[in-house]
Amino acid sequence: MSWYSHWLRLFRDRANNLQPKVHAMLPAELIALEDRYGAHNYAPLDVVVERAAGAWVYDTAGLRYLDFLAAYSAVNQGHCHPAIYEAMLAQAKKVTLTSRAFRNDQLPLLYRDLHEMTGYAMALPMNSGAEAVETALKAARKWGEAVKGIAAGEAEIVVASNNFHGRTIAIVGFSSEEQYRRGFGPFPAGFREVPFGDIEALRGAITAKTCAFLVEPIQGEAGIIVPPEGYLSEAAAICRERNVLLMADEIQSGLGRTGKLFACMHEGVTPDVMIIGKALSGGFYPVSAVLSSRAVLGVFSPGDHGSTFGGNPLACAIARAALRVIVDEDLPARSASLGEYALNYMKGLRSPYIVEVRGKGLWIGIELNRPARPFCEALEQRGVLCKETHERVIRLAPPLIISKADLEWGLEQVRAVLEDGPDARNEAVAELAGTTAAGK
Repeated sequence: MSWYSHWLRLFRDRANNLQPKVHAMLPAELIALEDRYGAHNYAPLDVVVERAAGAWVYDTAGLRYLDFLAAYSAVNQGHCHPAIYEAMLAQAKKVTLTSRAFRNDQLPLLYRDLHEMTGYAMALPMNSGAEAVETALKAARKWGEAVKGIAAGEAEIVVASNNFHGRTIAIVGFSSEEQYRRGFGPFPAGFREVPFGDIEALRGAITAKTCAFLVEPIQGEAGIIVPPEGYLSEAAAICRERNVLLMADEIQSGLGRTGKLFACMHEGVTPDVMIIGKALSGGFYPVSAVLSSRAVLGVFSPGDHGSTFGGNPLACAIARAALRVIVDEDLPARSASLGEYALNYMKGLRSPYIVEVRGKGLWIGIELNRPARPFCEALEQRGVLCKETHERVIRLAPPLIISKADLEWGLEQVRAVLEDGPDARNEAVAELAGTTAAGK
């Protein structure tokens, strides 16, 4: 019997209830299944999430945890926001996918909403953040040839050291992180790297062949690295002087995370190209987009670029609802207010492990003098979920809808772990982290 025939028979047997009923799996069993059949390209904390609401997630045993990561800012609006959920259900009952071979009634409305919210003349929707970055790279190169007059195949893009823009071959090719590159070469040419925050290095790297400067306004994966004040505004001025596109990757920093709609707004900068994703979906569905002028996105002709799922009606309906939540609940303002409180609280800690606390809005990096993973594991035991990055940095990025009381409780758990150490006995675990779903 072939593997397909075996699988088909097994599927039919289960559908007909001919197999014995499978017991509810324990977390350890689910983890073992994942480790056995899944590629090991992640090292997650061993909490198995079954459901979530707002700022809280619940594991398969009913224990609750305060989410201090928000899926890398994809759930700024909180888990399973009811308004986005209802929009998804309503659209899913009508039509979910048409491909771009045909038009649908939701894409034009998303275009309009993005224009009215951001001021950009055009948008090009994709799915993942990495796809949106690749779209921006293609747009910049084509603009460089068609508009700026750079010779074919000669366009260059300047990038910043310690960048993180995704995991595609082109993107990891210009990463300065060795692990992201190891084993994946050869890489596409045409990228120049400069130190993040060094305005003179940027100035010196731009040549007649430079078409764009791609930068994160705040570097997330690198550890919530905030550039020197004035860096973005000076970079924007240099790009204008040299006829170079300023392309801002706001996939993590955008849509309210830093206390403004976009992080670039802290310096009054409007990039030539804006790349957004994550919270554009509210955590329900992969949605990303590139926003720019007609002069830039207008270089694309039919057949130049595309995506079967990009701009599908389900994604567009979800994105429209996600944007409405950001505006209606004024999430940037919440992030600014709660973020100021959280940053001041963290900077006031007296811990032998802390090297630096930095951030903007509800996006905080705590750099330690030793590996951060044990601290994250200790926080999990206290009922708070967060994740390390670059080995020695703890990221704090709760959903922007988090209440002040919940934020205070979570920060108190962080304080306890950082001041007492990750191995300190926690007498309150059962009371704080062990609350059942019924008890919340």
